Formats: sequence, C-alpha cells, structure tokens
Amino acid sequence: MEFGRVKPEELPEVDFSLPPDPALTIATLKAAKNDRPLQVHVGCAKWGRKEWLGKIYPPKTKDANFLDEYVKHFDCIELNATFYQTYGPATISKWAAKADINPGFKFCPKFSQSISHIRRLKNAEEITTQFYEGILAFGDKLGPLFLQLSDNYTPKSLPELKTYLEHLPKDVPVFVEVRHKDWYAVPENREALFSTLHRLNIGAVITDASGRRDCVHMNLPTPHAFIRFVGNSLDRTDYTRVDEWIDRIKQWRDMGLQSVWFFMHQHDERYSPELADYVSDQFNKKLNLNLHRPQFMDRDKGLFG
Repeated sequence: MEFGRVKPEELPEVDFSLPPDPALTIATLKAAKNDRPLQVHVGCAKWGRKEWLGKIYPPKTKDANFLDEYVKHFDCIELNATFYQTYGPATISKWAAKADINPGFKFCPKFSQSISHIRRLKNAEEITTQFYEGILAFGDKLGPLFLQLSDNYTPKSLPELKTYLEHLPKDVPVFVEVRHKDWYAVPENREALFSTLHRLNIGAVITDASGRRDCVHMNLPTPHAFIRFVGNSLDRTDYTRVDEWIDRIKQWRDMGLQSVWFFMHQHDERYSPELADYVSDQFNKKLNLNLHRPQFMDRDKGLFG
C-alpha cells in the first residue's frame, strides 16, 4: 500500500499522536446501546501474499490454497479483490466455503472501482446491483462493505455521494473513505460529510498513514470503527502507534463502541502478519479478550518481527 508513504528518515518528524475525539464521536457513542460485548476483528487486505510462505503459510502452498491458509490465522479480511473485479455468486460461494473452518470469519468487500472511480457513483445502479448480487453469496460470512472514493473526488460531489448512499440496501453496514484533502482541511466540508454519514447510518473509515495525518479524523458517525492502519515495515513507531490505538479503542468501548474492524497494511506487506499479531495480543491483554492470533512457523517472529 503506497498511500501516505514517507521516507524512513522522515518518520521521526511525523506526529503520530491520535487527535482528540470530535463532538460527533462523543455524541454517537453516548447514544449507542452498549448491552453486548465489544466485537473486535483483526485482519489484512489480501490473502494472496507469496511473502507469507514459510511464515504463516506452509512453504509449498499453492496460490489456489492461500485463502484456505489465511482463514486459519485471521477472522476477517478487507477484501480488495472486489475493487478490481465484480465477482458472481459462484466464485463468492467458493470463497465463503473455504472459511467454514473459522465460524466467525467475515469478508469485508471493497466496492468495485467501476462504481467508485469510473462511474464516480453516477449511473451506477446496474453495476451496484451486480456487486451486491455477488457479495451477498457470502451469506453469514459477509461483514461490512467499504466504499473508497478516489483522491480527486472532492467535496463538490457530496450531493452525488449522499444520493448514492441513500439508495443502498440498509441491511449490510457500509463504511466510506474519502481522500481528497479538502474534505478535511475545510471545516464546513468535514462537518457536512460526517453529519451526512451520521444521518444515513453510514460509517466512516479512519486511515492511519504516516503521510496523511488528516485522514486520522477520529469521527464515528456510527458506533462502529473501521480502521485501516498503514505501518512502516515494523519500525518502532508501528508498535507505539498500535498501543495508542488500543488505548483509544478501550476508551471508546467504555463510551459505547459496539464493534471495531482493524485492518493491517504495510508498505511492504510481508510484515503485515507480525504487526497484526501484535495488535491481537494487545487487544487480548488490555481489553481482556481472547482473539485468535496468527500462528507463525517460528513463534518468536510473531511478536518481535
């Protein structure tokens, strides 16, 4: 993942501290019904990583069997494959079947680029229908959906975004990520976006990347958090950043947070399992959870890279 990448020598200059909770987040969590234990899910973005052979995948695993191995280590995946291609129910059903060994596993599909980047949400009804017809074949393995808008999708398009979101099915949770800097730099734009998402019961993706601190907006329009964490090859700051996130999520839990989806990215994805393991370990220790952790062929590499 290249988004928000900075040079290694620039990392000491980055202020990685998490901003205070905005008023919307405080109000959202205060109004939430917190009568169930917090649901926590930790995963990566892709299962087809050859770099994980000999690490968490057996050395001779074939490409066709990577998903079979992935579901043994994580309980969700930020499914970027659906961004590049719209898959039909037949393929989706096969993927879902591979996850049967992990009863709580969830696929979190990314909206097709045909919808978000090519059509830019306009005249996208037919493609959206095809997208949903495919991903609904996940059945009880379907988690929330993720709509990422292009870097040049500006606040001027908020009316189109609002119209598109209003017509989506209401029974599958959706989170939205915007990247154009004007969404964050102009207070009126920020307020208009997150208040719209709140009214529509649509979540907001929080992307924590070194070079785009504005995307760490900390707004929760719904009592659910979808965090895309972009690390830097197990730099020491990766671990301190995770620690701060765990502490904040613990606070949010106490305020009313109902679920968190924590997806691990690295600019060099070979290191994603190690940091995802650290995330799960810290969740278990600080929130008294029992999350399943990735099983490394060399156990020591899980925590210490």
